Amino acid sequence: MRLRIFTEPQQGASYDDLLAVAQESELLGFDAFFRSDHYLAMGGDGLPGPSDAWITLAGLARDTSTIRLGTLVTSATFRLPGPLAISVANVDQMSGGRVELGLGAGWFDDEHRAYGIPFPSTPERFDHLEEQLEIVTGLWKDTSGSFSFEGEHYSVHGSPALPKPAQGSVPVIIGGKGKRRTPTLAARFADEFNVPFVSLDETRTLFARVAKACEDAGRDPSSLTYSNALVLCAGSDEAEIARRASAIGREVDELRENGLAGTPAEIVEKIGTFADAGSERIYLQVLDLADLDHLRLVAEEILPRV
Repeated sequence: MRLRIFTEPQQGASYDDLLAVAQESELLGFDAFFRSDHYLAMGGDGLPGPSDAWITLAGLARDTSTIRLGTLVTSATFRLPGPLAISVANVDQMSGGRVELGLGAGWFDDEHRAYGIPFPSTPERFDHLEEQLEIVTGLWKDTSGSFSFEGEHYSVHGSPALPKPAQGSVPVIIGGKGKRRTPTLAARFADEFNVPFVSLDETRTLFARVAKACEDAGRDPSSLTYSNALVLCAGSDEAEIARRASAIGREVDELRENGLAGTPAEIVEKIGTFADAGSERIYLQVLDLADLDHLRLVAEEILPRV
C-alpha cells in the first residue's frame, strides 16, 4: 500500500504553505504530494485566495526532488486540451519525470460562475473529457510528428505533438462514482482508477465495475492501479483526535465512519480492509496544512506498518 498526501488549497493556502507540506511529505517518505484543482473555497473565505494547480506544481517540481506530484483532479472545463498537454509535459520535464495527471469532467458550478468558465451539461462535460483524453494522451504518445484529431468539441490538425513528457507519457488518473462513462473512460485511458470518499462496500462495487469495463474492452483489469481518497484525522490519543477533527470542522464519530480517523492502530487496521478490497494507494486528504505534526505521526506510526 502506498500512502499519498492530498491537499485542498482552495480552502486557503499560499504557495509557501503547499511547499512546506510537499517538502515535509518528501522528507517523511510519502509516495506523492497531490493537490485539488479548484478556484473557489467550499465554505470559509478561502484566504489568501485560489492558486492555479499547474503553476504551483511547476514551482514544486523545482522545489522538491523525489516525491511524485499531481492533481486530483484537473477539470476538463478549465483548459483546452492542447495547452494542457503542453503544461503538464513542461512540469513533468521540470520535475525530472515525477508528474501524474488526474483529469475529470468537472462538477462545481459555483466556481465556474465565479471566474467566467463555461459549465455545460453533465453529458456534454463528459463528451469534452473524452475528447480531451484522446488529444492529451495522443499528443504525448505520437511518434509521427504530425498528430491530428477531429472531434465534436476539439480538433487538432498536424500538431508536432511537442513537448514530450520526461516519462514519455504521464500517468493518467480517472476517478469518480459514475456507472457508465467513468468506467469506460478509465478502461480506455487511465493508468489509475480512484474512488473519492466512499465506503468499503462502495469501493468494492466501483472497482468491480471498472474491472468489468476493462474486460469488455479487452484490457487486463490488473494493468490498472486502484486507489482511494479518504479524509485523514489521526491522533495518538482521543484528545488529539478530537483536536484535529475540530480544527477541520468535523465530528470524530463521522470521520471514524467515513474517513481514516482514530489512533494509528485503528487507521492501520482500516487501511488493511481497503487493501483487501483491492486498493493499492490511498490519498490522505490533509485539510489542516499548518499541522505538520499530523504528517509526522502518520510517517512514524502508520507508514511503516502498511
